[in-house]
Amino acid sequence: MNTPELAPSRNPREAFGIVRNTDNMKQQSTTLNTDNNNALEDVASERILTIVERHNQENNGLIAILEDIQAEWNYLPEKALRIVSESTGYSLVDVYGVATFYRSFSLRPRGKHLVCACLGTACHVRGAPRIVQELEQQLGIQAGETTPDREFTLETVNCLGACALGPVVVIDGRYFSKVRKSMIHPLLDEARRGFDKTDIRKDKRIFPIDVSCPHCNHNLMDETFAVDGYPSIKVSISFDHKDGWLRLSCLYGSYNSSTELDVPMGTIVKFYCPHCRVELPSTSNCSICGAPMVPMLVYGGGIVKICSRRGCKSHMLDLI
Repeated sequence: MNTPELAPSRNPREAFGIVRNTDNMKQQSTTLNTDNNNALEDVASERILTIVERHNQENNGLIAILEDIQAEWNYLPEKALRIVSESTGYSLVDVYGVATFYRSFSLRPRGKHLVCACLGTACHVRGAPRIVQELEQQLGIQAGETTPDREFTLETVNCLGACALGPVVVIDGRYFSKVRKSMIHPLLDEARRGFDKTDIRKDKRIFPIDVSCPHCNHNLMDETFAVDGYPSIKVSISFDHKDGWLRLSCLYGSYNSSTELDVPMGTIVKFYCPHCRVELPSTSNCSICGAPMVPMLVYGGGIVKICSRRGCKSHMLDLI
């Protein structure tokens, strides 16, 4: 994630060079105290301190700390923000400022399934507002809210980068293009059952792709190592000073993979071409979790982007 380096400041109004309305922030914080009071007791202080210790010496360590906390609790509990403030030296307003500055962070608990609908211009003219209205009606909530059973959270964004495929809806990291109102109920039912239970050999939305390195254009397919019964995509990865290999399924829509490293859930890993050894450059961030998206060239024209965060299922296929 390309973000400015932060430094603890005694003047909270200097964070990011942005003057914030601290009275409004206090008012929102008070609201969160009431809404999330019961959830705060579930936050383990020891676990937060472990996350802080892992990242506190890094550049942009505060952002990495908050990313790991959200990956584990699915939002940023107030108690966690207070522990981060006390253990890092950042003022609570600075920590709160980062948590509210980036859209990928949430101060309220999200549902088990995240539904994100695009309202960008291209999607809007193709009927996206009606899709959002249908989602709100079937879920019984408004955009920005979570169902009382914590099953679904509904959000809207200004653009998902797939304008030619609109209206676009993303559910648990899966992109659905040219969505119609009649598709909403089946999609929500499938999300409840679990997309990973889909038969990849029968689902026409899942298909094999052949990819190459965007830097050296060398083919990344490995016919000697199969995943899902197809040649895998071979890349190198690194995190926390550890290096190893990763094999990804070449089936677009499948999240199966194999690696020699034990990558903790929520960890952001760096991808490298095994041939030219160059890091695969990120040109955009994940619209779901904010982590860098890793691009690969698709044979025949196009770019596939995969979220670099362990556990996030966001992916995108741009046709050229």
